Amino acid sequence: MIRAAIVGAGAIAAHSHVPALRAHGDRVEVVAVADVDETRAGSLVPGAAVYTDLGKLLDAEHPDLVIVCTPPYLHAGQAVAALSAGAWVWCEKPAALSLAELDRMAAAEGPGGPYLSVVYQQRFGSGAEHLRALGGALGRPMLALCQTTWHRGEEYYATPYRGRWATEGGGTTVLHGVHQMDLMLSVFGDWAEIRAMAGRLDRPIETEDVSLAMVRFENGAMGSVVTSVLSPREESYLRFDFADATVELRHLYGYGNAAWTSTSPLWSPPEDVPSSHATQLGLLLDAYERGERPPASGADARRAMEFVTGLYASAFTGRPVLREELTADSPFYDRLDGGIETFFTAGIA
Repeated sequence: MIRAAIVGAGAIAAHSHVPALRAHGDRVEVVAVADVDETRAGSLVPGAAVYTDLGKLLDAEHPDLVIVCTPPYLHAGQAVAALSAGAWVWCEKPAALSLAELDRMAAAEGPGGPYLSVVYQQRFGSGAEHLRALGGALGRPMLALCQTTWHRGEEYYATPYRGRWATEGGGTTVLHGVHQMDLMLSVFGDWAEIRAMAGRLDRPIETEDVSLAMVRFENGAMGSVVTSVLSPREESYLRFDFADATVELRHLYGYGNAAWTSTSPLWSPPEDVPSSHATQLGLLLDAYERGERPPASGADARRAMEFVTGLYASAFTGRPVLREELTADSPFYDRLDGGIETFFTAGIA
């Protein structure tokens, strides 16, 4: 049995990670939970050891896998501590507040493990796997549409750490849209250039509640990306136009095969595996058992964070941004807002 620990006993742990762990209960056991609220930690997984300090948990339990479910500003320090203790880490998104933090986390990996993997569960449903497996059979990639039009109101932003650059790193782009962006990039590959706008149009927060971008991929294809928390009718939508076929996905927070459509007669996923934490966790456990780097880690995890960094850089500077510009000396490498004091749009007072 793989011995797992959870740090952060809030809603994402309770509603997504615990059910995923139960689905793989024949392979993984939760031996400990850490949370600043001892009562909450004790109620998450009955029977697991309870801690209010991750360091003490690591020293006492020596888990094989640590699942990080805390607010974003805590991720880097906790992931580095777990990796340094020899545990693999599966970290909720956004894994870090910046590329600099993400690179510091990756630097704590060992040459053959432990590894850091990021929760990008929407990439791993059977529809997405089938689309990637088709490869060039659909023709040259031409156009991608990537839309995350969700709704988050006052109650959501009442949580103190939400909507702040210092504690979340950014707004809806890095918090919500990154899921669809990661899936888009897993199909069309690396991006080369991005032109973006973003704004705080309605919500009383520091960060953006809307962003839009145009992207050129390294393979020459182009794309349009829209992210919002102001949309009363919520939807996650992806469209991939290839030379010989169109493939579309409509869902909200997860999908099965029925959510996909295609004009191609080649479209026929061999199984129906939903996008879920349980699906990604299974692949992570497979990699652990083989001693191999898991999916959504290393360069594979960095791609989406690099994309949102480029989007913010373009939105703040008002100019196109090339992927090659996002080096360690870029102001956006250390902070998604680039250290710019004023917000890029004055949508509300």
